[in-house]
Amino acid sequence: MKKTTVVLSAALALGSLALSNASFADTGGLESLRGAKQLESTNKAPDMAKNNDSDVLVERNYIQQPPVIPHEIRNYRVDLRSNKCLSCHSWERYKESGATKVSLTHFETRDGHALADISPRRYFCMQCHVPQATAEPLISNTYQSTTDLAK
Repeated sequence: MKKTTVVLSAALALGSLALSNASFADTGGLESLRGAKQLESTNKAPDMAKNNDSDVLVERNYIQQPPVIPHEIRNYRVDLRSNKCLSCHSWERYKESGATKVSLTHFETRDGHALADISPRRYFCMQCHVPQATAEPLISNTYQSTTDLAK
């Protein structure tokens, strides 16, 4: 039993060594987002996308799409103890800050029961809302809004 384990371990080690030296050039025309790089190599990190701090809101592409965030959010703290977003977007503060108030849907449980405060499932804003950025798509696509399809 012990001898079989040693033999299998050696065979696996030799097999993985042979694979690591094999050429992976033929990918069948597929390329990952990393490009044609070996796993051991490191790509240069892409430049950070610039925030689009324009007053023009980005149109939504589908019903119930969360709106994007039209301002910088780097270093915003959103955790169990605090939520920086609510310092401007809460129902108590939105008028004085000029921000959009949090939707009523954020005060409902999964079953539709109204709550006095933000639902725990809607508390972590960046799960759904993302910053509006000026960036090229990572991959090309042919997405069309459902309203575009109706035309």
